[in-house]
Amino acid sequence: MRRIVIFTCVLAAGLLAGGCGSSGEQTEVAPVATTKSVPRVCPAGWRTGWQALADQIQAPVYCPSWMPEPLVGEIGGPLFNGRFVNETGAYLVSFAWFESGAAGVQEVHVNFRGYPGRAGIPICEDTLTVNGKTVHPKSPCFSDPGPPKRFGSTKVSVYTANQGVDTWHVLYAWHHRGSLYTVSEHVASPYTYKQVVSNLDHIMRGLVMLSPSA
Repeated sequence: MRRIVIFTCVLAAGLLAGGCGSSGEQTEVAPVATTKSVPRVCPAGWRTGWQALADQIQAPVYCPSWMPEPLVGEIGGPLFNGRFVNETGAYLVSFAWFESGAAGVQEVHVNFRGYPGRAGIPICEDTLTVNGKTVHPKSPCFSDPGPPKRFGSTKVSVYTANQGVDTWHVLYAWHHRGSLYTVSEHVASPYTYKQVVSNLDHIMRGLVMLSPSA
């Protein structure tokens, strides 16, 4: 069976745009949800890339301690699919795995976002044709909030209707010192909606905040 890593970058939140792709053969991957506890430590092999991002934008970022299989949280690693920063310091870091075979299409896709100095939900612009006329309606990039969650002192808003590269994702959003941060995962096989929520819970429990170097 052939396994290919793919990623498509699209305009999202009016902040980040770009296009990229990567491919490579992957072997012996078996994505499954986990119930193990998450050590709150940014792995040494992942820390370098996340620290470089914090230094570039001169604002805190959140390094994951755990990622849903088969992903790893190494920026620049084999399943890393994009790191984008705009002029305001807003960033998107994305990891994705894709498989197409006899069993159908499977995908594991996780996005991390940060909006330094910005607390409000960004606005996304769509392109539609209505009665032969092209229009560009605008709406919040994250919507349809569910009951909030709390991870330690961090209160998280849960959004299930999202746009751009977070389309079909469950998205967790929280604030730190006036800045908005998010992590999202695509609801797609091999994970069910319930497993995606469990994955995001595990990611949140293991996040490590990295401040810019002095």
